[in-house]
Amino acid sequence: MARPRGKRPDPRAEIFDQAWSGVVHHRLFSALMYDPTNNDLPVVHVRRHEENAVTRARGWARVHADGLIEVNPLRPGTLDEWTWVLTHCLLHLGFGHLDRPVPDRFHATACCVVVARFQQALRLGEPPAPLPAVLPSAPEEALAERWRDIGVPEEWAALAIGGAEPDLAPPTKAEALPLSWGDRLSIGLSAAATDAVEQAGQLRHDRADAPDPNSRWERARRWFVSSYPLMAALATGFTIVADLDVTRSLGITVAAVDAQRAEIYVNPLCGLSEAELRFVLAHEMLHAALRHQDRTGGRDAYLWNVAADYVINGWLVEMGVGEMPEGLLYDPALKGLSTEAVYDLIARDLRRMRRLSTLRGRGAGDMLDGRREDLGRGRVGDPVDLDEFYRRALVLGLEHHRAQGRGLVAAGLEAEIRVLDHPPIPWEADLAKWFDAHVPAVAKRRSYARPSRRQASTPHIPRPGWYLPEELDRKVTFGVVLDTSGSMGAQLMGKALGAIASFSRARDVPAARVVYCDAVAYDAGYVPVEEIAGRVRVRGRGGTQLQPAVTLLERAADFPADGPILVITDGECDVLRIRRPHAYLVPRGARLPFTPRGPVFTVR
Repeated sequence: MARPRGKRPDPRAEIFDQAWSGVVHHRLFSALMYDPTNNDLPVVHVRRHEENAVTRARGWARVHADGLIEVNPLRPGTLDEWTWVLTHCLLHLGFGHLDRPVPDRFHATACCVVVARFQQALRLGEPPAPLPAVLPSAPEEALAERWRDIGVPEEWAALAIGGAEPDLAPPTKAEALPLSWGDRLSIGLSAAATDAVEQAGQLRHDRADAPDPNSRWERARRWFVSSYPLMAALATGFTIVADLDVTRSLGITVAAVDAQRAEIYVNPLCGLSEAELRFVLAHEMLHAALRHQDRTGGRDAYLWNVAADYVINGWLVEMGVGEMPEGLLYDPALKGLSTEAVYDLIARDLRRMRRLSTLRGRGAGDMLDGRREDLGRGRVGDPVDLDEFYRRALVLGLEHHRAQGRGLVAAGLEAEIRVLDHPPIPWEADLAKWFDAHVPAVAKRRSYARPSRRQASTPHIPRPGWYLPEELDRKVTFGVVLDTSGSMGAQLMGKALGAIASFSRARDVPAARVVYCDAVAYDAGYVPVEEIAGRVRVRGRGGTQLQPAVTLLERAADFPADGPILVITDGECDVLRIRRPHAYLVPRGARLPFTPRGPVFTVR
């Protein structure tokens, strides 16, 4: 007798369950899913049944005001698509789109556009239908009013996931929740930001002299979490250090920030009101999140700090964040200018500008470098993760701030945040541009002595052909100074040398002058470019003194006087003085112990 077969598992149900499990356990939605006072009591429910409104409408899902999500079980979606759909429903709740009576289809579609804009920044899942290249930045009320006159464009209507029915539905029960959906999403944003900091290796300091949770600066920080979504996630990620000994040792008059440690130092004797402390905390958080210190480049560090202060203070005054303390750098005439433009203006009067004061004090910048060992504090972990935290905190904070309609965001600040949301140009592209400028390729020439390949088809028309000159007065070349100290990683050297070899071949560079250096310089002479990344035997592995290698190249009789130099190092080296065109290749997160005059390419 044949054995009875069990019921086959539904692959669509398995994919949906996996997507729902991933969303449920995501920290951003933790407070939306459960009652904060009882984590065993679910607040959001899913109804996946073939006989419901969304199935009849041939949609994906719809969400009710009480937290019920109706799902179409007949949709054969992927894991990423169901993740997007469920996230879309939860964000409708968190943005307060269901706190009012169910809107008409114009307003409901506008709400979908706002949610999709946030999801685009969140990068969680994939939309079932491709998103338009540019999503409108207007709030949902303005979009709905416009579409009531002209109709909903087809590309925006496709963002809805309810099919023939709107995504938003009335509640199925009349029970009131202790917290609004918007407050719950704010709590989830704070929790997600805290997790991001801990994953980046940020050490929490349980010190006996830690600030009192009821102190005025801690109350000022909590104000951002509860009332200012733009910086709510940022505020949860910083540790406020109000230690008099620390601020005295660092010469801090009011406040300073260390972006690498995610710490804000506040002088407990500064005597500012709570509203003024909000302004100061926002000022320091923006310094760190916008990576102002890393953008100094070859500029004067203090004047760059002053320029950034003018720009940030102008934004905060325009947005009405707290109250600006007396004596801070502020000039309404600089409104709308970038930090780079302000720096170019103030650099014309160096004597007067050096007498100005930052929050740290006169002549001292309030952006600390994170490499101090005198405080006895642990450093943060991987700076790549911390960069990601700053980016995500600002990008998601901006979208949540606009969705909640919490107030004006300065145009300059929004533009800088949008720039953060775009990935940087790959280092290989930057290095290729440097090669184009300093190691030009051999130019082709035309000659009637070499007929064109098209000559045979038109024998009566003479055509010159392209050719590379066989004899050149001087071959193009460049120098490579390779740090072979014990702290250098094989991965960095492999990526850098491989890129150099490929760019050299593309420009017909026959050989490069290579010098290995740690405690002593080892001259390898001219090395064929195809051997740079392969058969070259690296010597050394001692300490790090690169200046002898640079001097060797600059004084070599067989090296061109205008030959550019590439320095490959991890940043743990001596101060270099190079008198000819040069550039640096360093790993991501590394910092040179001096202000470089040539470009610095970050190998990722």
